[in-house]
Amino acid sequence: MDIIHLDMDAFFAAVEMRDDPTLLGKPVIVGGSRERGVVSAASYAARKFGVHSAMPMAVARRCCPHGVFLPVRMARYQEVSGQIHDIFHRFTPLVEPLSLDEAFLDVTGSTALFGSPVAIAGRIKQLITEEIGLTASAGVASCKLVAKIASDLEKPDGLTVVPAGTEKEFLAGLPIGRLWGVGEQTRQSLRLLGVKTIGDLQRLPTGLLETRFGKHGARMQLAALGIDSRPVEATRAIQSIGQEETFAVDLTDHAALQRELLAMAVKVGRRLRDHALRGRTITVKVKYYDFQQITRSLTLPAATDDQQTIYRTACGLLAKTDAGAKPIRLLGITVANLSLQHEPYQQTLLPGDNRQREKLNQAIDHLADRFDHDVIKPGTLL
Repeated sequence: MDIIHLDMDAFFAAVEMRDDPTLLGKPVIVGGSRERGVVSAASYAARKFGVHSAMPMAVARRCCPHGVFLPVRMARYQEVSGQIHDIFHRFTPLVEPLSLDEAFLDVTGSTALFGSPVAIAGRIKQLITEEIGLTASAGVASCKLVAKIASDLEKPDGLTVVPAGTEKEFLAGLPIGRLWGVGEQTRQSLRLLGVKTIGDLQRLPTGLLETRFGKHGARMQLAALGIDSRPVEATRAIQSIGQEETFAVDLTDHAALQRELLAMAVKVGRRLRDHALRGRTITVKVKYYDFQQITRSLTLPAATDDQQTIYRTACGLLAKTDAGAKPIRLLGITVANLSLQHEPYQQTLLPGDNRQREKLNQAIDHLADRFDHDVIKPGTLL
């Protein structure tokens, strides 16, 4: 197989700098609220100060007090991600998205038209820069595992090639933490066995690894040798769409909680329609001030992409929690059990209401596409 792993460079931060050129070169940090949020992305200028993804925003502000801190604009990143994936599909239908900013491409059947896998990776990187104004890093290898590791080695704007047959040698000198499936706890256990690099793991007896780690030990060694037969799964489906918020101050006011649910329902409904999906199962997630977390779910008789339906259902689910009695630090809505939007709505006692809601949502989406995602919203959120 000829596999390319494409990974955008500091994607959220890069989109912000592209949209506002005055930010170029500055330490841009995209994330949640000042007190409780986490860093979603940091520009390379910010990384020089030790800021990285998943770091608490409060820590990031201490590391880089002069940084430019921006909120997450998920709808914008999704829009740009769609443009990037359109470029991927010009070269192969076998595209497996891992997230908004990275994907595997199987270009085995594309070389007759577009040249070598290295040439294809270079051309895709060039088009992303020319058409979208961003940079991506690429790894080219014979399997997914090695291609993904390779794409991360020469960031930003890198291109790392691992010829078939050299996977073992390529991996041998890398730190063991580079290997998939090796978290901090596993690294500590491997360190006791003298394993610091992937090459050290390659040389350990398989029986020892199986005794210590079970089946995971054998899988780790195969990965260390660069053996990965998984195909690129172009049909990978979205399982759910959701939105959650961590509040700067714990909420207890029921009206405030309902406003937050409405804002999230609007975003989730919009994203469902963007993906031409509807869902039947709605889940509300609540995390209290003491970090206790609960969820409440309901499966509707018919799938929906309507924010009002999502909102009303979510309010009913919230009422089944301790909301109001206990302060809430995080609230979320997820819609699952998805189906394609072209499947007709189930008939209800008021079928005309569904058609009216659908037309209204189409009008809202049209305005949002033409102007801005916040151009029209429920009055309660103004």
